Amino acid sequence: MRKLYFLVPGTKGKFGGGGLWAELNTYNLAAQICEAEIVTYRQQEAEHLFIAEVLKRSDLKTSIFVIGWGFDVPKLVAKLNNYHLIYHAHSSGYGFRLPPNIPIITVSRNTMGYWGQQAANNLIFYLPNQIGDEFRNLNQMRDIDVLVQTRKSSAYLLQQLVPALQTRCRVKLLEGYVEDLAGLFNRSQIYLYDSAEYWVVSGVSEGFGLPPLEALACGCQVFSSVNHGLADYLDPGFNCHKIAGYALEYDLQRIMSVLKSSEKSSLPESFFAEYRREHLSKRLKTILKEINSFFDFQTDNYASISSLTSWRIKQLWFQQLLIKLRKLKKS
Repeated sequence: MRKLYFLVPGTKGKFGGGGLWAELNTYNLAAQICEAEIVTYRQQEAEHLFIAEVLKRSDLKTSIFVIGWGFDVPKLVAKLNNYHLIYHAHSSGYGFRLPPNIPIITVSRNTMGYWGQQAANNLIFYLPNQIGDEFRNLNQMRDIDVLVQTRKSSAYLLQQLVPALQTRCRVKLLEGYVEDLAGLFNRSQIYLYDSAEYWVVSGVSEGFGLPPLEALACGCQVFSSVNHGLADYLDPGFNCHKIAGYALEYDLQRIMSVLKSSEKSSLPESFFAEYRREHLSKRLKTILKEINSFFDFQTDNYASISSLTSWRIKQLWFQQLLIKLRKLKKS
């Protein structure tokens, strides 16, 4: 196994968030399989390597750089094009393309489908994000009726639905980092998540959307949007409810009905097994074996499959047009 260098802009301050935690979780999984290190490339940090130091090393031909920060990927690909690269794809829609020598590991099937179309000649793998073992249903009393994280929430959720709910039940808003999110989920009956508006404005997709899955694991009833990566595991009517359903009054009716119901559904642990460390570790090991084998092959061989460039697509379209015209003439 080649050594892995996980490139992140930084691990503190403005770089904190779901994407970073997911990347660090993947690093921790990889470190159990092969040698791996975190490398920062924007913010220098005493406890981590900085990109300038790493590029002076002599082992880079037998190492792999893992890149994942969407907006930085084109610059990193150009800078590191002489080395082995893996793109760890979270969100999609950044608009760049990748050469076929870069394998892609996607965190959701939604993102895998995107890259399956955009990078038809690349190796593509699926490795969902991990939910920690602390996210489990403790089957305790719940003193919060409705829990809402304000970050990424829609204007409708914060300006209409939440104020209406606050006159009817116990609502708690989370406006910053929470040390024990699993504890809060276990105190809450319902969790609201509505990120579709946020990602439309951002211009990229919801890569995975961990909070609703973590809430489900803790026994919450979830009302959520089902955009992008959320559609991987959310199934309205079966394991969640679709939020922003036609009218404010209809959302209120459904939420209050769930709160008053004596039946509290809980998904079996088998539903979450796909996202737990044990399963993901085995999956990542298989993926890394395939990628290492691919890089062994790539050392002595060149790409021989025509890529779907814009010019190639025009050629194929024109060829199909000619075939149709010939058929018309014969008929």
